[in-house]
Amino acid sequence: MAPRLLLLALVAAAVAVLPASAAVASIDLGSEWLKVAAVHLAPGRAPIAVAINEMSKRKSPALAALADGNRLAGEEAAGITARHPAKVFSRMRDLLAKPFPYVRALADSLFLPYDLVQDARGAAAVRADDGQVYTVEEIVAMVLHYASGIADAHVGLPVRDAVVAVPPYFGQAERRALTQAAQLAGFNVLALVNEHAGAALQYGIDKDFSNESRHVIFYDMGSGSTYAALVYYSSYSAKEFGKTVSVNQFQVKDVRWNSKLGGLEMEMRLVNYFADQFNKQLGNGDDIRQSPKAMAKLKKQVKRTKEILSANTAAPISVESLYNDIDFRSTITREKFEELCADLWEQALTPIKDVLTHSGMKIGDIYAVELIGGATRVPKLQAKLQEFLGRSELDKHLDADEAIVLGASLHAANLSDGIKLNRKLGMIDGSTYGFVFEIDGPDYVKDESTDQVLVPRMKKMPIKLFRSIRHTKDFDVSLSYDKASELPPGVSSHKFAEYAISGLAETSEKYGSRNLSAPIKANLHFSLSRSGIISLDRAEAVIEITEWVEVPKKNVTLETNTTDETLSAESGTTDSTTDSKENSSSGSDADNTSTTNDETNVQDTITEKVLKKRTFRVPLKVTEKTAGPASTLSKELYSEAKSRLDVLNKKDAERRRTAELKNNLESYIYSMKEKLEESTDMLAVSTEHERESFTEKLSEVQDWLYMDGEEAQANEFQERLDQLKAMGDPILFRMSELKARPAACGSARLYLTELQKIVKNWETSKPWLPKKRVDEVVSEADKLKAWLEEKETLQKSTPAHSSPAFTSEEVYQKVLALQNKVSSVNRIPKPKPKVEKKPAVKEEANKEKTDSSESASSESESTEKPSESDAPEKNNDSEPESHDEL
Repeated sequence: MAPRLLLLALVAAAVAVLPASAAVASIDLGSEWLKVAAVHLAPGRAPIAVAINEMSKRKSPALAALADGNRLAGEEAAGITARHPAKVFSRMRDLLAKPFPYVRALADSLFLPYDLVQDARGAAAVRADDGQVYTVEEIVAMVLHYASGIADAHVGLPVRDAVVAVPPYFGQAERRALTQAAQLAGFNVLALVNEHAGAALQYGIDKDFSNESRHVIFYDMGSGSTYAALVYYSSYSAKEFGKTVSVNQFQVKDVRWNSKLGGLEMEMRLVNYFADQFNKQLGNGDDIRQSPKAMAKLKKQVKRTKEILSANTAAPISVESLYNDIDFRSTITREKFEELCADLWEQALTPIKDVLTHSGMKIGDIYAVELIGGATRVPKLQAKLQEFLGRSELDKHLDADEAIVLGASLHAANLSDGIKLNRKLGMIDGSTYGFVFEIDGPDYVKDESTDQVLVPRMKKMPIKLFRSIRHTKDFDVSLSYDKASELPPGVSSHKFAEYAISGLAETSEKYGSRNLSAPIKANLHFSLSRSGIISLDRAEAVIEITEWVEVPKKNVTLETNTTDETLSAESGTTDSTTDSKENSSSGSDADNTSTTNDETNVQDTITEKVLKKRTFRVPLKVTEKTAGPASTLSKELYSEAKSRLDVLNKKDAERRRTAELKNNLESYIYSMKEKLEESTDMLAVSTEHERESFTEKLSEVQDWLYMDGEEAQANEFQERLDQLKAMGDPILFRMSELKARPAACGSARLYLTELQKIVKNWETSKPWLPKKRVDEVVSEADKLKAWLEEKETLQKSTPAHSSPAFTSEEVYQKVLALQNKVSSVNRIPKPKPKVEKKPAVKEEANKEKTDSSESASSESESTEKPSESDAPEKNNDSEPESHDEL
């Protein structure tokens, strides 16, 4: 059976957006970097594109900071990392839903100095410099809020629907926590998409697999992890508008990973190497690893050094005032770097080896190994991959940084209601973990026939699941990972969700005394969403009762046994009735009710006993009781977090407004001072007293701006800008009118000259125009000409520094009014020629002679003697000759 289709778009292909404001976004939230893409149809722009940030960069730091009561994110947060490392929160994505001890150990190993605390769930949280504690979900929400701003700026309107890419090793708790963080940021999460699926979409969208199928491995080494995904591309035939077409598709066969190996691990080897060098340089026993500022500076420079080594055989490192005002300078060769990371190169091959082993495939069966992720640019890694694969060239057809976010944007476009895409690519992604369920309750005996495995590993998603158990008392359901040895990073327990099922005991007591035809059952309905999140959606008790019931029976001929199934009057039940003896067919009785009514009234009504089977389906209450670090924020905690973030959002908006107004005020001061000093026109349209007063006011506001204005509010900047504009705008207006007014008068005279030719042309080309209307046009033109002469004479006697006698805007308004009058006269159509009435044609009546001789005679009379009401209808068949309008 063909897989469910995803309608995806090739970026260069036609994309139709139904509502004008339809737009969706995709977000690739990595350990270190953030990429945003948007799908939006606008003239002159690609329908799918990577959005740039405020620094015109295509990727942004995945950072958030809380400093001095202000929230910063992205580039702004990165800008204060060296000065205030404890106030900048990094790698927050990897800390979602993790136990506090794991987070503490990870932060220490990476020299992350921010203040970590344990929240009520046992998960990690951070404490800001003002003492306020924020959950990791809130910090991630701040980063995603920054991503939202990038998408909004790119599209030009708010974008609220988004798809977020996640690494394949993300477990259930991480996926739920990230979804909640995105909701806190104001996003409607259309889905989470596995990173390898996003890359596979981007790879396959512009290719044709109708001639051959292929296996492709996507190898991704990013900042914090490495994985390899095996994807099978093929095609199948389908009917579309009556034609057989070939549809491309792909299926993710397997994915394996190392969640700790990435570019950051290589950087940390360099950081410790250079830290040891500097400690030896100090020679006093101090260890700069204990200095957060020193380590922040060193890590920043190490990142640059590693990038240089990817293109050069040696690279320098230089850090001014690294520690106690002591500078640090050194160099490292690529050979030494590779030696420091010697054990990592073999580890990097493990995901590919595991994929091949578990899929039973050989290297020769693989069509391509596509490299994505920033760390795949390391030369030694590429050499090891070439050696293992036995290939002289590696496949680099995708953008290493943007393949995932662009593929995720295709998925977002498909899921959006407002965007129609014209290219088809079937996608089958699977769950990266297997899941089982367990039942725990009083007197519950495990049924060996019930399959405890809900979702095998790599089971396609989304999917609905159903399990049935026999029990009569309330019980608990827990969901766990299939293999305790294959758990998400930092997770110590294989159990990730618990539910309490109540109402079954009460239902059993209610119906237990009745004649049960089968043991009471509880049906459990699970679902695995397209985001890879599994949940218990609902539960119901199923009770089957059999009992004898007396029912009325008509005294008619009995025929054969029948079984009637009717919907019970009681909600949620189904009645199944089986007669203990032969029943009559009621179908013929119903058909003959009207003809046998009198007879049935005479017949005696008798009863019979019928064995009736009734099935009751009673909804049970499902209460999630998941606790610990894996649990999501409760309604109360979510509401509190949302309130805190809303306050920060408003504060951010006010801060941006303040910065904008401050910048506007500063720009106005510099611009006006420059004009006062250099513009001769400014001298002509202002008096010396005006210029002195204005210059004095500009200097006064400038002094305030750089002294007391540093802590001023937005309204204070606006107030002073208004004061300056009240003095400067009249001068600027007079200066602009020096050129605008003569230009407007010239345009008006040019039009008046052209109008004379138009009026003269009317006499020959449009003689039907009413003379009165033409005279009105000529009169208005004369008035405009006289008004211009009068105002220009008056303006010559008006000093340039005084208010002008008339403005360019007045001229344009009067010319426009005259143009409208000319246009209205020019549109007067030529009168329609008179059309003579023609006699009715007899053939029309003869044509209607088809029914009978009487109707034919009637039609003939009506044709020979048309009525008065018929005449106008006949005239309407002849349309007057049309004329082109000027």
